[in-house]
Amino acid sequence: MLFLYFCRMTRKERFAFILDYFRKEQGPVTTELDFASAFQLIVATLLSAQCTDKRINMITPELFRHYPTAEAMAKADWEEIFQLIKSVSYPNAKAHHLSEMAKMLVAQFNGEVPDNTDDLTRLPGVGRKTANVVQAVWFGKPTLAVDTHVFRVSHRLGLVPETANTPLKVELELMKYIPEVDVSDAHHWLLLHGRYVCKSQKPQCESCPFNAFCPAGLKILKERAAKSSTAFKRKA
Repeated sequence: MLFLYFCRMTRKERFAFILDYFRKEQGPVTTELDFASAFQLIVATLLSAQCTDKRINMITPELFRHYPTAEAMAKADWEEIFQLIKSVSYPNAKAHHLSEMAKMLVAQFNGEVPDNTDDLTRLPGVGRKTANVVQAVWFGKPTLAVDTHVFRVSHRLGLVPETANTPLKVELELMKYIPEVDVSDAHHWLLLHGRYVCKSQKPQCESCPFNAFCPAGLKILKERAAKSSTAFKRKA
């Protein structure tokens, strides 16, 4: 009966179950990036695109030692920045973005990171995801960033329809069901679940707390069981 209940859950009930689990088991969470100011957060978040937080945390201490503020980075040539971030993905483009972003912050925002989407996304290299991270983590606003992990987990768990085929569409669908008080935490809950459990290549469905109703998880578990059965028969 419990299995049938899970299978027949509405999207609203699915959200309620998942959010309740995360509230109880994880509570308030934040980014795994290291930073000491809004400027350092936006720099680290920009660098983290297509790169692991672990790698970013390895290079930002030296980067921030040289350029702790927008004013300091604005005075640097992009080649100097490149030398400090060359181990990250797309270092050439990111070095250019950091240089131009720092210059714009100094020229148009007195060196301060703005707190709204329109101004943030005007900055070179800053898209909606980065803007939402900065607003949620630093400014405490109920914004939800959709990265590859959040996008993948939202679809696998059936939280969003197949038609939500862009990060913005996923964000808007999630915002319909997530209470405002949980929005900033929900980004990290889904992200961390995707990073450590619902992985892209080898999802750990057996240890997932949502495998009773996860459409993708049920399919993966069924396929794994079939492969194990076939392998057992061959050995027998």
